[in-house]
Amino acid sequence: MGSRPEFVYTTYINTTPKRLWQALTEPAFTQRYWSMAFETDWKAGSTITWDHHGVSITDPEQVVLESDPYRRLSYTWHTFTPELAKVFGIDDEQLAKLAAEPRSKVTFDLEKHGSTVKLTVTHDGFDHGSTVAEMVSGGWPLVISGLKTLLETGDVLAKGA
Repeated sequence: MGSRPEFVYTTYINTTPKRLWQALTEPAFTQRYWSMAFETDWKAGSTITWDHHGVSITDPEQVVLESDPYRRLSYTWHTFTPELAKVFGIDDEQLAKLAAEPRSKVTFDLEKHGSTVKLTVTHDGFDHGSTVAEMVSGGWPLVISGLKTLLETGDVLAKGA
């Protein structure tokens, strides 16, 4: 019972590990299904600048934790800034709560599975009662559905889908 909460989501995508890796790391892809672009070299220890819905977020604690192309990618979650809070309609009280939480991490595991790739997203490092955990558990299914749709059809999900 002493374990910390985590979010785990697994799906199968009709693509190749290389194409899925590109979709997770290249701004031309991430911008289409996630409204986000990353600026980094994707080497373990490198910092990541997030461009999230037009808000640039740079912080020395936003780093690549693990990078094994076509197999595993892990990085720390972004910093919550007043500019990002404004984009998402987060008030000052909620922002203070989010900013006070420990930094979490997300890990993408890619595994070839026949003609598909099994993608497992694990987001962890939360304290019990985490507001960030609650938010990402609602957000990840939409992001991953958008990723799957883009890779399998070339289309993006309708906004608000």
